[in-house]
Amino acid sequence: MAVQEHICDWTAQATEVVDFGIDAASVSSGRTPILPQGVRLNSSSQGELTGPKLKGKVVGTDYLLVRADGVGIINLQAVLTTVEGDRIAIQASGILTLVQGAAISQLRENITFHSASAKYSWINHIQGWAIGTLDMSTLKITKKVFAA
Repeated sequence: MAVQEHICDWTAQATEVVDFGIDAASVSSGRTPILPQGVRLNSSSQGELTGPKLKGKVVGTDYLLVRADGVGIINLQAVLTTVEGDRIAIQASGILTLVQGAAISQLRENITFHSASAKYSWINHIQGWAIGTLDMSTLKITKKVFAA
């Protein structure tokens, strides 16, 4: 696979956000200051991957830590079930840049994949990267995934 080859488009909707004392709306609006040790948010989501290399349904949880400077540290664990029924484990790390008072936050991710499926064995050798957004008003995630 060529470097920077488009793998898929990823759209997802947050289905549940678990907070640990400070909720996501308070963080994104700036109503509540972020603590020096950061704010933890576990965000579960469901969505779809569509594209030239991967297609299917994805479910996962991002164990997000928002630092005091407003940068979120992404730690996403997800499972893609392809249209053929094969499963691919996805792990993503990166940053989410929150802009106080703005609905749209920018995200950048490094992604690794794992599958025991013979059809998708090629994915085990791919380092992916993604660029996208999180709409804080709707909790919709949109990103494009490429081979690094």
